[in-house]
Amino acid sequence: MKDYLVRGIVESKNCRVFACQTTELLEVARKKHGLWPTASAALGRMMSATLMMGAMNKNHEKMTITINGGGPIGSMIASTNSDGKIKAFVANPEVHYTYNDTGKLAVGVAVGKEGTLQVIKDMGLKEPFVGTVPLKSGEIGDDFSYYFMVSEQIPSVVSLGVLVNDTNEILSSGGFIIQLLPDASEEDIEYIENKMKDFPAVSSLIHEGKTPEDILKMLFDDVDILESQDLAFECDCSKDKMSGALMTVGKDEIQAMIDEDHGCEMRCHFCNTAYQFSEDELKELLKQMK
Repeated sequence: MKDYLVRGIVESKNCRVFACQTTELLEVARKKHGLWPTASAALGRMMSATLMMGAMNKNHEKMTITINGGGPIGSMIASTNSDGKIKAFVANPEVHYTYNDTGKLAVGVAVGKEGTLQVIKDMGLKEPFVGTVPLKSGEIGDDFSYYFMVSEQIPSVVSLGVLVNDTNEILSSGGFIIQLLPDASEEDIEYIENKMKDFPAVSSLIHEGKTPEDILKMLFDDVDILESQDLAFECDCSKDKMSGALMTVGKDEIQAMIDEDHGCEMRCHFCNTAYQFSEDELKELLKQMK
């Protein structure tokens, strides 16, 4: 089943809702980065939340989210242009922890909680919008809920999940977000709280074949689905962009690459694609810099 997200509204409960399935795009990321299970779970949760946040932006503005909780996974970065395409990476993909009592993937341990979640939105203005909040748990969902409350003053439920099999392949990935609208009443809040008490894990629902629409209808009988958007892991790197990055290292460094290695390799952080530059290509870059 293809990856996609849906956006909807529940007028009777004064909230807007988002749900997504990201199984295939996380499997692409897993293969590109060589992610171990807990790293897959952390990055999958983060990408699901980032894509749903992207769907909240009407003007397809670029959004980059960084999480660094001081844990062994290091920094995690995801970037989208709010067009359903995302690129992302973790500093250390070879991380795997489980909780002793449940056996579940210990995302909070891998990420840590001594750090921040930062959202940068480039809205085409002189300065981008930057919102930063301290991490609450490192489990990703709680941290995005806290971000919405503190930075955007929107009470939100954020549920994210990833299921990985014994051979590290992604069985399911996705999530949903419920956001209260200004007219929400105490009854609306109570309804949502009661719904969430025994609601099944979103990763299990997706693994069972439930669609994003199905999940939202389990939460709200009368949800009105407004639109859907296809999702994919896709990087916009190129050799030209890598050339530009190379030119920032300085003439001396490039000359050293020519003299010592007779060329170089540049690798994209986001998709792990390697670009080779020959000695002649480096010499041409030096000419352009002069």
